[in-house]
Amino acid sequence: MPNIAVSLLGVQKDFVGKRIDRWSKWRPNVSLCSHDDLPIDELHLLAENHSMTLANQVIGDIETVSPNTKVILHKLNFNDPWDFEEVYAKLFDWCQAFSFNTDKNDYLFHITTGTHVVQICSFLLTESRHFPGRLVQTSPDNKNANRSVGRIHTIDLDLSKYDQLSTRFDIEHAEGKEVLKGGIATKNLAFNTMIGEIETVAVRSKDPLLLTGPTGAGKSQLAGRIYQLKKKRSLVSGPLIAVNCATLKGENAMAALFGHTKGAFTGALKAREGYLLSANKGVLFLDEIGELGLEEQAMLLTAIEQKHFHPVGSDQLVTSDFQLIVGTNRDLRASVQSGEFREDLLARINLWTYQLPALKDRREDIPANLDYELDRYAAAQGQRIQFNKEAKQRFLDFATSPEAVWHGNFRDLSSAVTRLCTLADSSRISEDQVCLEIERLKHSWQLHQPSDQLKVLELFLTQEQIEAIDPFDRLQLNYVLNVCMQHKSLASAGRELFAVSRKQKSKPNDSSRLQKYLLKYTIKWESISEQQTIGLTQ
Repeated sequence: MPNIAVSLLGVQKDFVGKRIDRWSKWRPNVSLCSHDDLPIDELHLLAENHSMTLANQVIGDIETVSPNTKVILHKLNFNDPWDFEEVYAKLFDWCQAFSFNTDKNDYLFHITTGTHVVQICSFLLTESRHFPGRLVQTSPDNKNANRSVGRIHTIDLDLSKYDQLSTRFDIEHAEGKEVLKGGIATKNLAFNTMIGEIETVAVRSKDPLLLTGPTGAGKSQLAGRIYQLKKKRSLVSGPLIAVNCATLKGENAMAALFGHTKGAFTGALKAREGYLLSANKGVLFLDEIGELGLEEQAMLLTAIEQKHFHPVGSDQLVTSDFQLIVGTNRDLRASVQSGEFREDLLARINLWTYQLPALKDRREDIPANLDYELDRYAAAQGQRIQFNKEAKQRFLDFATSPEAVWHGNFRDLSSAVTRLCTLADSSRISEDQVCLEIERLKHSWQLHQPSDQLKVLELFLTQEQIEAIDPFDRLQLNYVLNVCMQHKSLASAGRELFAVSRKQKSKPNDSSRLQKYLLKYTIKWESISEQQTIGLTQ
């Protein structure tokens, strides 16, 4: 297709006088039209009124070196070619008025001439596709016998076409994900996909992030790593202020968040800036946000949207430009329905919402997290503790089995590693110690198990039906129903219940196997779903 170029007249670079020796000197616009490997079929030359003499001379010389190039002169005047607003506006208007036909022509914007402001504006217009083409640069080539020709280089702003740049972006993206994962080599596909999106959002957006999930799933750790990533990319300059909203109760909640003046209330012996102001230019992490009172929620919404608020006892507005991350293990939509959480605040903070999975839903990541906890213990205590080979395998066999419910999620795993390391003799964890720890974990989880789950059979069967089942089968059915009550689908529950045998099948049929087992006792999955719904509303 024909190449159509747009270029500004270089009042200094294109001016070399009228003598015959001008042909031995490099001039950017003459050079642009002198390359056989990039013939310019049409050149739109932008020049100011006071430069018409130079413009006509350049046009004449272009006709000499490239007779097939049609040069069209446009008058474009700048009051101040270093005024960014004026230059951008006039180049923008020129592009808007030009009739581009990208189906029939290739377009090039020459960015070698003009002030640096002109070149920057040309780049921005091309990058935004207001000028639908490529950038082209020319430069002198002192090694070429014909110095007037120089060198030419095109730049396509579709960066995906540049392997080296694309590789650098991939590396940067991977490094960002490693920061968010704390260097832990996680294998869970859903978790890794979520972390990839969080990395993208964290570096591109200043909007609030909402992290949900059960207690101990790692919301606080992830919030801290998001801050580290933002800090590393120079997206924030202030501190990370982490607040557990469950600790903010009564009259002190408002003052702790928004600050107060001296004498604002009884006991206010001196002024306090509050958490929001302390987080200026940084990140504010509000964990358990569902615990905040409605009045604090209203003020927080104003602070998020307007970046300013009134400290307690003050009529002066205080400004704080913080980025917000919030965490909760509550269903905030249910809290809105019950009147415990403001609907407008939820709408503002759930633009980017991420549900962190429980540890039992990421069993394939337990080995990597076990090594991470060992490293963390070594860093904190200054002593490296390791498992015996048999002991580590024994612990992992249990930890990744359905028998391990991990009620406290990663907190349970961290506590287990701390206990094992503390009790280890000669810096080695033995298999006997692992067996004792397994029993300790089982006992702890049994204590946390609600009493109504121990009688889950009564939710689905009459007393007469229960008595008709052998005691052995009652225990097994009770366990199966307990697992089912923790899952949203047959397939999900089946994957946990048949975690071992399914690996031996080329095509696992977890749903069908579980469905047949339940129907043996006249129990349908719909009944389990109904009981789950009832449990949520009570």
